[in-house]
Amino acid sequence: MAARQRTGFVVYGLLLAVGIASIFPLYWSFVVSSKDNSALGETTPPLLPGGNLVENVGRVFDTVDFWLAMQNSLIVAGTVTVSNVLLSSMAGFAFARLRFPGRDSLFLVVIGTAMVPAQLGVIPLYLVVGELGWYGRLEAVIVPGLVGAFSVFWMRQACEEAIPSELLDAGRVDGCSTARLFWSVALPAIRPQAAVLAMLTFMTAWNDFFWPLVVLDPNAHPTVQVALSRLASGYFTDYSLMLTAATIGVLPVIVLFILLARKVVDGVMRGALRG
Repeated sequence: MAARQRTGFVVYGLLLAVGIASIFPLYWSFVVSSKDNSALGETTPPLLPGGNLVENVGRVFDTVDFWLAMQNSLIVAGTVTVSNVLLSSMAGFAFARLRFPGRDSLFLVVIGTAMVPAQLGVIPLYLVVGELGWYGRLEAVIVPGLVGAFSVFWMRQACEEAIPSELLDAGRVDGCSTARLFWSVALPAIRPQAAVLAMLTFMTAWNDFFWPLVVLDPNAHPTVQVALSRLASGYFTDYSLMLTAATIGVLPVIVLFILLARKVVDGVMRGALRG
């Protein structure tokens, strides 16, 4: 009994240490964003918040159009997330539970696209964007990310694990069409896995930097990451200003995680129990 208690203390101690190590960078960003830049040159690093947060937030929005950057990032990340969850759920349901010619070969092609480095497609994609007249517009960032191979694979596995074939057969006996089976039977069953995919997709789209930097005008249509890069450029880096913007920029991700936390944990635990 005593050995079990000691093991429990060790496990909880390790979890607490990992939790603190994970949260500390966010806390440090908040501390720096609440002080002026001179505080970072002190011998002892500051660990308690200061009183310059409101002033630094004002300087962020005065230096760059951060409202526009937040709006653009929300539009891009929100559209890409909704599209990935919906289209990948439909594709995953089809690959997992429908029978049609060439299903397995087509799925292998989809998975094969995930093995191609994204950097190899930058130049062809840039040429396509130019031909469509999307350069400098949000469509250039949104459309290439509407659905991805990983999303399709994730939702296919979710459909195979969460939707028994007998349940679909019962629905067909009751007269349900394929669309009704997907909407009324499949989608509710894979809701936790869809929440996990939504969280991962939103984070990826929100944190994307390279492609928006290539195809968007940083002055007319910046995203949060492009705006942060402008704050970090120049001969002198104002770290309090930059980390204030980074703290503001991470808030939508934190809010989304809080909203989806229960579903995300449920989806992760279902996968762990089945594994």
